[in-house]
Amino acid sequence: MAEKKKRIVVKVGTSSLILPNGQTNLQTIDGLAFTLATLNHQGYEMVLVSSGAMGVGLAAQGLKKRPKPIAQQQALAAIGQTELMRIYSQRFLDYQTRVGQLLLTRDVLHFPVSRQHVLNTISTLLADGVVPIINENDPVSVDELDHHTTFSDNDELSALVATHIDANLLIVLSDIDAFYNKDPHKYADAQPIHHVKKMTPELKAAASGSSTRFGTGGMVTKLHAAATVMDNHQQMVLCSGADPRIIFKVVRGDEIGTKFGK
Repeated sequence: MAEKKKRIVVKVGTSSLILPNGQTNLQTIDGLAFTLATLNHQGYEMVLVSSGAMGVGLAAQGLKKRPKPIAQQQALAAIGQTELMRIYSQRFLDYQTRVGQLLLTRDVLHFPVSRQHVLNTISTLLADGVVPIINENDPVSVDELDHHTTFSDNDELSALVATHIDANLLIVLSDIDAFYNKDPHKYADAQPIHHVKKMTPELKAAASGSSTRFGTGGMVTKLHAAATVMDNHQQMVLCSGADPRIIFKVVRGDEIGTKFGK
């Protein structure tokens, strides 16, 4: 019997894709394309969960600030998603790899029939050597709808994708290089935790007690994603997204960032 291919989900956040001046970080996107395409050529099945539609939309429209009206935000996400996929497609083709886009809402993964269709699509793309690029369908995912369509963020989405497709590993690229025992932005003596085998109340408290950027909008959701993956007996690695080539080291088994799971 042929050996089962290793299946890896990589999640990249907006902070890694957008420069401080609001422009699209083409270097990071190119690094992602090079790294994932290289691993794809080596026989790995790679799936990318990518944020960034809103940020790229703002850059495309020359805007510095996100508008308040929901419809305007959704319009920017629609513009940004198109531009983001254009850049991804171009960069991946430079490395002889095709990509396919999937835009999901929570409902799609909640209902068995639609979920199975999505899983069938992902399996077919991977079998054909195509890298699926997944994002939330922001133009239609709004809290005002009668049913719950939104994910809390793409950390949650990436964890759900990883568990549903039975991935060997979820790699979360972040603007922080590991999970720390306390907020490293506030405490000079904060120490990285390199391996988390079990989620504890102390770990959750360390995340929720941190600053806004590191806390509820960031590390808390990453811990929730890690818990989802660990509950399914899978592994997740949290590491810096500054240079996507770090993924090579993670796949090689180097001690990088924080590993969640046994």
